[in-house]
Amino acid sequence: MITRRPAEGRGRTHADWLDSRHTFSFNRYYDPNWSGFRRLLVINEDFVAPAKGFGTHSHRDMEIISYVLAGALEHRDSMGTSSTIRPGEVQRMSAGTGVRHSEYNPSPDEPTHFLQIWIEPEREGMPPSYEQREFPPDEAGAGLRLLASRTGRDGSVTVHQDVELYRASLAAGEEVTHELRRGRHAWAQVVSGEIVLNGVGLGPGDGAAVSEEERVVIGAAGRAEVLLFDLA
Repeated sequence: MITRRPAEGRGRTHADWLDSRHTFSFNRYYDPNWSGFRRLLVINEDFVAPAKGFGTHSHRDMEIISYVLAGALEHRDSMGTSSTIRPGEVQRMSAGTGVRHSEYNPSPDEPTHFLQIWIEPEREGMPPSYEQREFPPDEAGAGLRLLASRTGRDGSVTVHQDVELYRASLAAGEEVTHELRRGRHAWAQVVSGEIVLNGVGLGPGDGAAVSEEERVVIGAAGRAEVLLFDLA
């Protein structure tokens, strides 16, 4: 069963410095039909204005992944981390017992475009931690690349939940297949381009919930990028 989440149906937060689209319920936006999928709670597509950003704020008991699509994102937190995230890199922050952080666009003239992803952790009260890794663009076209997993295998960042996050960067005519073990589910989020997922067409910003399927087959007529979550 494939349930499409159209981009145009997402919630929106708009300010002079931020334009954010919410796949799932977030902050003041609430949709009882789209309040997360399995342990995946948030996918926000954020555009941050030049020299602006999220001031210092708190999180706890959440796995937070940032995936930058364009520009840069400067991160500082109460663990002493200071870093800049750019396209091709994945940041994972486990908020655990509590962490304060800020996210800022350091460019004076270019916006930052990134995805903010929240996953419910497998247990509460873990120590906060941070991880950032590069996944080079030249890996595109090599099928599904594992970006995050429970065990951190194959160079992926470690997420404290039974979830695997993959990236598919597809050229025109390419197709990838991901087998789903019995009882597993998937969420696909189209980053760019247009794809066909198990016969269902999806465009930029669209998402799709996948349940009761043996596999996920993703094909692209032109260049496309997709994030695929394998979920318990």
